[in-house]
Parts: sequence; structure tokens; C-alpha cells
Amino acid sequence: MTDMPSLKGLRAFEAAARTGSFAAAAMELSVSPAAIGQLIRSLENQIGRKLFHRINRGITPTEAGLEVLPRLSGAFNELKGISRQISGASSHARLTISAPSSVVSGWLSQRLREFVEIHGPIDISLRSDSDPVDFERDKIDIRMSFGQFHYRSHDTAEIVTDTIFPVCSPFFRNRYGPFTTAEMLLDTSLIHTDWGPASASFPTWRNWFEAASISPGRKTDHGLVANSSIVAINLAISGLGVTLCQGLLAARLIEEGSLVHAHNLALPQSQPYCLTIPQRSVSRPIVSIFKEWLVRVCTATAGHRTYEK
Repeated sequence: MTDMPSLKGLRAFEAAARTGSFAAAAMELSVSPAAIGQLIRSLENQIGRKLFHRINRGITPTEAGLEVLPRLSGAFNELKGISRQISGASSHARLTISAPSSVVSGWLSQRLREFVEIHGPIDISLRSDSDPVDFERDKIDIRMSFGQFHYRSHDTAEIVTDTIFPVCSPFFRNRYGPFTTAEMLLDTSLIHTDWGPASASFPTWRNWFEAASISPGRKTDHGLVANSSIVAINLAISGLGVTLCQGLLAARLIEEGSLVHAHNLALPQSQPYCLTIPQRSVSRPIVSIFKEWLVRVCTATAGHRTYEK
């Protein structure tokens, strides 16, 4: 019967593969880099498989190493949780949530109180990340993203396709409106959102006017430009013009009166909001509970404007 692989060797391999170096793994495990290297060599000899490519003094996991890394990371995370529970160090569930910065600052951070009130105290790490994220390095349990093209190797599910519609401050609409026709917006101050060349496309004012059967010419080439949805929304709240906004981000602001609808025509976003959960977190009860809650509140907030001209 083959001996069980060394637990120390497995721990050394998992830490080195996750952090990307023997030195970082050694620091995490409070041993020397040489000790990490020796433990991994012994493990490779014991199991008869190569776990790392060693290139130019760097390391890259082999296919054999990548195959077992998610399960190993999940197992060691579970052991840490059991250890904390036995020692009484923490009675709270731990959850790491990642989402785009606009979603975190403009929506999710305001809604988490509802989740905590329902499910009790939870240790939550809420991260603002751009795609793609590193699930293992950052210990992410659940990722909310715009579009499903980032994580094809993971279990990714669509939540909802949001809509984009014009909003402005009550002050702006009272002073320059009401905007009873789409044409009237052509002659007002427009606020544009440009996420940048590396991001997914955001519907432009030209797209919106064309959907309203209007050829805007060069009239959409003026106004303020923001590089994030939250900045564009803040400019609109300040009374500087009309911006196109996602329903997910606009709902609370409209409810409290900071923003109002400038016109009823809405466009669907080009991609749906999606949730991705790495394999090591799929079976965690707290992840399943949070996913169910997030899907419910997201679908209740986003995607409910009509596409009317």
C-alpha cells in the first residue's frame, strides 16, 4: 500500500503554488525557502509526479499541480476554519466577496446591512476588483462580474441583464425640463461614461438617441466625461447634466430622491451580471446562503425599466 503523502509537503506545495514562489511560501509557513524546496522535492519523489516547472529561478505549477491545487486550498481553508472553531478564536462565518468597484461602492456596500440583519454577524471581506480576479491568491469565495467571458473555467451563472436609462437631479429637471421628448435631451448638458479600452462597452448617448430613432449628428460630442459609473452619477446628482445609468445603481438614489428619470427610454446592457464561485467554495453553506440573497436583491433592483420610445 502506498504511503499517504506528507501533510507538510502538501502544505508547502499549496502555499508555493498559491503565492507563486518558495520565498513567499516560506514566509507564510515560517520556515526557510530551502525547507520549502526540500519538502516539495520529497513530495514529488513520494508521489512520483512533478508538481512544478522550475524556469529562470521561478516556479510554475505543472498540469498535475494545477489539477489538485483548488482541492488542496479548499481543504486547508477548511482545516483553518475547524481550528478556529475548536479554539473558539472566531464563531463567525468568513466570506470574501469580489465585485467591480462601481457595484461595490454604488450598490452592494449599501445592501449588505440587510444580509447581516437577516443572517447574523459574519466576517466579510468586500473587495473592489477588476476582471479577471485570482480566486486562489485572494481567497475569493464569490465574484460578481459584468459579463461571463472572464471565468469560462469556473462555474459561472447569469443573474440578470440590467438596463440603461437617462437620469438627472430633480433640480436639473425642474430648471431645464421636463424632457417630454428624446429630442429635447440633445440640447441639454450630457454626461458621458467611458470605462476605458480594457473594459466592456457602456451604451453611449449616440446609442441611446439612435434607439429613439434620432440621428444626433455631432450633438453628442459635448459634455462631461467620467471614467466610472459612480463618478458620472455623482456629477448628475450635483446638477451638472443628464447621464445614462444602470438600474442597479440608480434604484436607491431614485427612491431617496437624489435622482429622477429624465426620459423613459431604456436600453439593455450588452452583457448580464454574473456570479462565479470557485470549486473550493461551492459546498460552503455561507456561500450558498449569500448567493441566494444576492441573486434575489439584484434581480429585484436591476433590469426593470421598459424599452419604450
